Amino acid sequence: MDFALTEEQQMIQDAARDFAQSEIAPVAAEFDLSGEFPAATIRATGELGFMGVEVPEAYGGSGLDSICYALVMMEIAAADCAHSTIVSVNNSLFGVPFLEFGTEEQKQTYLRPVASGEVNGAYALTEPQSGSDAQSMRTRAVASADGSSYTISGTKSWITSGPVAKYMVVFAQTTNAAGEDVGISAFVIDSQRDGFKTGKTEPKLGIRASATCEIELSDYVCPAECRIGDEGRGFKIAMTVLDSGRIGVAAQAVGVAQAAYEAAVEYSRDRKAFGCAIGSFQAIQGKIADMKMRLDAARLLVLKAAWTKEQTKKSGGRCSTEASVAKLFASEAAMFITNQALQIHGGMGYSKELPLERYFRDAKITEIYEGTSEIQRMVIGRNETGLR
Repeated sequence: MDFALTEEQQMIQDAARDFAQSEIAPVAAEFDLSGEFPAATIRATGELGFMGVEVPEAYGGSGLDSICYALVMMEIAAADCAHSTIVSVNNSLFGVPFLEFGTEEQKQTYLRPVASGEVNGAYALTEPQSGSDAQSMRTRAVASADGSSYTISGTKSWITSGPVAKYMVVFAQTTNAAGEDVGISAFVIDSQRDGFKTGKTEPKLGIRASATCEIELSDYVCPAECRIGDEGRGFKIAMTVLDSGRIGVAAQAVGVAQAAYEAAVEYSRDRKAFGCAIGSFQAIQGKIADMKMRLDAARLLVLKAAWTKEQTKKSGGRCSTEASVAKLFASEAAMFITNQALQIHGGMGYSKELPLERYFRDAKITEIYEGTSEIQRMVIGRNETGLR
């Protein structure tokens, strides 16, 4: 068993770290304070190929493997969690539906501009009355009598990049041309067409620079060629996409935890109390040890999940358990590590003069979106026991 990265993976990690630390980290606090979407740095991220890491070059991406994607996410999240959220959505939640279920025309028309960083994508599954219970969504798509289009109406909530996305993957309960309810289907919509509008922007605790809003569809006419996959297969598409998305969130959690851990270690060496560095105190060393243990374990679980995902590209199947295990452990580790790092910094950790409080606020979302920790435990338990 070889734990070393390949030469290509190491090169991608180094490139992502250099870019994130030189271009993103210096502006992270500014965008966190303003809540504005960081258009310039997101555009630069796309120009480096980080918006379509696993997307083949034929569709505007970098054509790299799942481990490279996880490494990119870790490095960008270590600089700023909000930027990594936008990167995650474009790569996984928006990109995977097309890679796994899209037609050649859809890949060229919708995937290419997002993977190349030309425009932003979004993923619209959650609704005001359906979060974890996605199957209870109320948004509806009704096929025309000749089956040439669908009329979609409904409200989606907590849509990352909603205010700025050109294209969105939307899920809706579907009535076919024969008037039969066939379940949930997936569609790609254009935010510049009639029938689409954005609702309120969410005032979030963390990842404040990732624009998040409600979207409203009112008699939006969607051509049949914009349906992704077969009618009634939308829930399967959504769950398959979340396997990939959860690995991205887990990598994000590792990134923000790494940043907090490094800050805590450095501060413990520099801060003096009672005539010596506080890092020499047994209580602080115990905290550092607990943080290091969780950080390394989380990173290994993320890389294992990414490796497993790469194998499924060749063998078929899913990486549901591995993705949920990685997300559950890494997100809870990130909350523990950011909390302990803040505690080590004492009063300075509570101040906006240092990024510790931002790390702490940003880490919390990793326990919530793309399936809460409670949902991850349910997924793991069901997969392991075979019982529902």
